Amino acid sequence: MSKNGLLILVTSVAALGGLLFGYDTGVINGSQFYFTKYFELDSVMQGWVVSSALIGCFFGALLAGPSTRVIGRKITLIISAVLFTMSAWGSGLPEILPESIPLLVTFRILGGLGIGLASMAAPTYIAEIAPKDRRGILVTFYQLAIVTGFFVVFLATYFIGQNFTPTENIEVGWRWMFWSELIPCSLFLILTFFIPQSPRWLVLAGREDDALKVLNKLHEPEAAQREITEIKQSLQKEQSLEKKEVSIFQKSALAIIIIGSLLSLFQQLTGINAVLYYGSDIFEKALGFKQEDVLAQQILLAAVNFIFTFIAMFTVDKLGRKPLIIIGSFGMLLGFIMLGGSLYLNQVGLVSLIGVLMFIGSFAMSMGPVTWVLLSEMFPNKIRSIAMSIAVAVQWAGNYLVSQTFPIIANSEVNVEGPWNKSLPYFIFSICIILLILFTRKFIIETKGRSLEELEDIWAEKYGKIE
Repeated sequence: MSKNGLLILVTSVAALGGLLFGYDTGVINGSQFYFTKYFELDSVMQGWVVSSALIGCFFGALLAGPSTRVIGRKITLIISAVLFTMSAWGSGLPEILPESIPLLVTFRILGGLGIGLASMAAPTYIAEIAPKDRRGILVTFYQLAIVTGFFVVFLATYFIGQNFTPTENIEVGWRWMFWSELIPCSLFLILTFFIPQSPRWLVLAGREDDALKVLNKLHEPEAAQREITEIKQSLQKEQSLEKKEVSIFQKSALAIIIIGSLLSLFQQLTGINAVLYYGSDIFEKALGFKQEDVLAQQILLAAVNFIFTFIAMFTVDKLGRKPLIIIGSFGMLLGFIMLGGSLYLNQVGLVSLIGVLMFIGSFAMSMGPVTWVLLSEMFPNKIRSIAMSIAVAVQWAGNYLVSQTFPIIANSEVNVEGPWNKSLPYFIFSICIILLILFTRKFIIETKGRSLEELEDIWAEKYGKIE
């Protein structure tokens, strides 16, 4: 196999963590439509069962920093695969204990821990094995895997749903939707044993020869030697300061961590996971689709998500990260204005559907993949693990906030019976998107075509050296 082929293969295996992220997010969309009716959940409990996995995601992201540093990116991915598998198997066990919502929540939290670990370890691993001129497109493999997971699971839940009557879906169909995740979980668990350790982690662990062997397998010899030299120089800078304790609260470090964390938070405040988690409810309650049609509509949503991700993949290293975010944000804003406006004016129809799809497509070409690219690039080596861990944890906290509150706001009297006519959540998200545009213009720096070590120097000039 060629070096390029091997690099893509290894990247694809690591990106399977993203596929399971997408699959797990998508499976809750189809399944919650039925288990909410099965358990007769009110809005608060519906939000809790759906968002409970995000508690695990939050703590998984916090643990990912020390885990990737101590035992390595590869072993962290293996652990996440084990947790994914346990969650997929256990989420259908209320078949045995039919009234056990706590059991379902427990296994959802385990899956969340796996997602939290993988959401930090996978893009970091990919960024650390990739040549700098191809890092953008390779890291977007992770986001492509996420949207592929969405697309595959929406197909799976649709066909599972079609094999049962509506009553059977409420009784048992949603359990098979959870168990369908066992197939990609098993594949990820097996394949992660065959990928190499991250060369940066190997150098950090004092295994420079092993790191060079990995780089020589993945890069051309000259590029591999240049990469190992840059890694060693970066670590030498760290070692020269090793007697000084690095505080994330020093001005230079804190500024970068806050910027990365706010970028993560804004990714969630766009409302993406309200649409992805509760899309079936939106199509049924807000847009008036019949119950038997909502799973089919999710396939359309997932297809748009999948197709537009390719736009990001093939432009992120050409247009750059910052322009994509701004262009995509204006698209998201227009999409939600179309959806919210049509609901507010009680003119639900084609414009509403186009608005939803425009929002999804715009997110898929911008904040979806570009956030992960920026987070994998922007943090200096000395604080990368802890900073990435914090930023991803903030992302999951924002995800939990949106997922828990969306059904409460969407089903509230002021939104349903009041003057908003079911449009309030989408105008709230629109305000957040406007703030995202302003934040990006002022605080995000362009990382296209720069090595991780070059970016460290740029941040040092802007906010001071981390000491």
